[in-house]
Amino acid sequence: MLTERQKLILNAIVQDYVFSAEPIGSRALSKHDNIQFSAATIRNEMSDLEEMGYLSQPHTSAGRIPSQKGYRFYVDHLLSQVDVSPNHVEVLREVFRQRIDELERVLQQTAAVLSQLTQYTSIVLGPKSSGESVRQVQLIPLASGKAVAILVTNTGTVMNKHVHIPADLSPDELVRMVSMLNERLSGTPLSRLRSTMYKEVSSELSSIMERYEGMVEFLDELTDVSKPVANVFIEGTINMLAQPEFRDIDKVRPLLALFERADMARDVLPDQAGLQVRIGRENAVETLEDCSVVSAAYTLDGVPVGKIGIIGPTRMNYARVIQILEYTSGALSHLFREFL
Repeated sequence: MLTERQKLILNAIVQDYVFSAEPIGSRALSKHDNIQFSAATIRNEMSDLEEMGYLSQPHTSAGRIPSQKGYRFYVDHLLSQVDVSPNHVEVLREVFRQRIDELERVLQQTAAVLSQLTQYTSIVLGPKSSGESVRQVQLIPLASGKAVAILVTNTGTVMNKHVHIPADLSPDELVRMVSMLNERLSGTPLSRLRSTMYKEVSSELSSIMERYEGMVEFLDELTDVSKPVANVFIEGTINMLAQPEFRDIDKVRPLLALFERADMARDVLPDQAGLQVRIGRENAVETLEDCSVVSAAYTLDGVPVGKIGIIGPTRMNYARVIQILEYTSGALSHLFREFL
């Protein structure tokens, strides 16, 4: 176990390195107001911390940087609880203040704001389609017998698809059909949408539609709207290029390739509930061995429905990232509860 003096020195090295990205020497630490030790004493403690694996020395200079073990100790034992700054709160509230029917747009804006506030890469993973049910069906007619079918789920996911409408379908019949679809399909799990459509909806359509046969193709197309879609929003990938650790293009190229994968969020963000901090090699994805991932879930009625995360270098401002994610996950949970 570290002594109080070693904890104080390790804490100062982590905080200084977060902002400078340069190895920290004993002379610089001796100038801290809260470190009342000589440079020689600090050098000895830094040497011991390096021997224990909490620090490393990248060059032959006396300066040292935190190791992944050092960051883990800092996050677990030294990190102080801080409040979200009023400016950050106001920026986030402006996003959640909008009463937007398409919650996807809120999630996309959330990803953009998180990237802006942290200056790292942000990921927002939308609600999972498994277990979702139909909330509303809309049909927007276009020209030449085409329309956009829109399906909104109980978690706010919006799915849409271009469909064909029988050319001889009257406006009144279209209105009656959409009304009947909402009445019969509301609350139907997406996994049973196709079977419900044919067992219950098709028989009723035959009684209200004079040209029922022409609707079969339309039903097939509408049912395809329920197929799961990737609902992942990534912002600030270019922020990684601004980090000194990733100025080497060969080092950052695998990261950029990872961010382009549609399924990357499910691999990168851990499944565990609550706020999680993965440092370096603790990440399941090998590409992130020089990165830290801080993530949190947002919930609906206490059940996790989506995730948010920040990816940055191991030299991350953990305190600020953690307090921003904790606030954001709570605000998203409240928004989903109010909206739905």
